Amino acid sequence: MSNLLEIRNVTKVYQRGLLSAHAKVALKEFNLILPENDPSILTVAGESGSGKTTLAMLVLGFITPTTGEILYRGKNITTLRGAERMAYRREVQAVFQDPFAVFNPFYTVDHLLTVPIKQFKLAKSGKDARNKMDEALTAVGLRPEDVLGRFPHQLSGGQRQRINVARALLLKPKLLIADEPVSMVDASLRANILESLKNLHRDHGVTIIYITHDLTTAYHVADTITVLYRGDVVEKGDVETVIRNPQHAYTRLLVDSIPWPNLDQKWGQHSVRSKESQAEFKANAPTP
Repeated sequence: MSNLLEIRNVTKVYQRGLLSAHAKVALKEFNLILPENDPSILTVAGESGSGKTTLAMLVLGFITPTTGEILYRGKNITTLRGAERMAYRREVQAVFQDPFAVFNPFYTVDHLLTVPIKQFKLAKSGKDARNKMDEALTAVGLRPEDVLGRFPHQLSGGQRQRINVARALLLKPKLLIADEPVSMVDASLRANILESLKNLHRDHGVTIIYITHDLTTAYHVADTITVLYRGDVVEKGDVETVIRNPQHAYTRLLVDSIPWPNLDQKWGQHSVRSKESQAEFKANAPTP
């Protein structure tokens, strides 16, 4: 079975100034294999500064590893040129945290969708392009007549984020990097966006790397999970097993931070188990 993505011992160090003492290790000896013929949804979880977004930027080719290599269909992504690089740019797409940042406020929604159609020559005519846009928007639960022709500020955050997912769908990607895609939208809209991602995976065979600090959404979306802490992988495995029976103190702290509804508990009160997890984690956490 060939691999869609293989990350081999990747380390990323950010150098601040000329002294090695100012270097920050954002990701350390990270390894990952995603088979091409077995699409899945992998969650990469951790708090801010854990290395999640650095991983996304590396896979997208926006930054290069300090050591190690990233292979897409067996080829190092840093060596891709010409047609191979264009194919990589088409097949590896992203949905980012801020649903507004990718829009140019001076253009209507149509512009975000027509640019990739033209760039990658996805349509034979204007009518064909419109049909493809309608199909992509409908696939993520939007009515084309409600969003096309409108400016970004005229849409809700949830609509904008689903349009981003539709844009990725237009390109028929093999791999989607979803970096905190629901953290800036209302809780009531998160389920719709997550369902769009799951449909993209189920109906179109897209492998998804879902990056989040929220284990609640990770549990409902992912097949497997990798937990990062300060650039190190501290736990990984089947999402059901890891979240229901976490082995590492940091993972237990994340799980115990999930706000379960409890009408008898007032704001600011914490469970005994959560306090125990925090104490255990502090006692065993590596020195910065």
